[in-house]
Amino acid sequence: MLQNKLEITEYLSFFYFIFFSLFFCFFMLFASWFLGGRSLSRYKNTPFESGIVPVGNTHLHFSVKFYLIAMFFVIFDVEALYLYAWSVSIVETGWTGFFEATVFILFLLLSLFYLIRIKALNWISS
Repeated sequence: MLQNKLEITEYLSFFYFIFFSLFFCFFMLFASWFLGGRSLSRYKNTPFESGIVPVGNTHLHFSVKFYLIAMFFVIFDVEALYLYAWSVSIVETGWTGFFEATVFILFLLLSLFYLIRIKALNWISS
């Protein structure tokens, strides 16, 4: 009976958390809409850059290579975070963790060599 009451209390606290989180989000949205300023001037939707009047077309076309390099950077950066977490806990993981990290680093190097081999990191296309 006591276990059942504890489970109900846990569920209620979870639903209270969800309810108050959603209530707070909606309250903040409503408050910003209610208290925020409204402007209907003709310059409302024009881009503003340090007081300089925009000149020319602002739509820039980036190469797909830029996005590929950015994705590769993020992937390898996240993997570096995993290696940092491993290096902090190296005493606790022991030799098993060392061999697992070695395999992980080998996979990283293999994927880097693969990216170099398929020329995914080259800016200039041939």
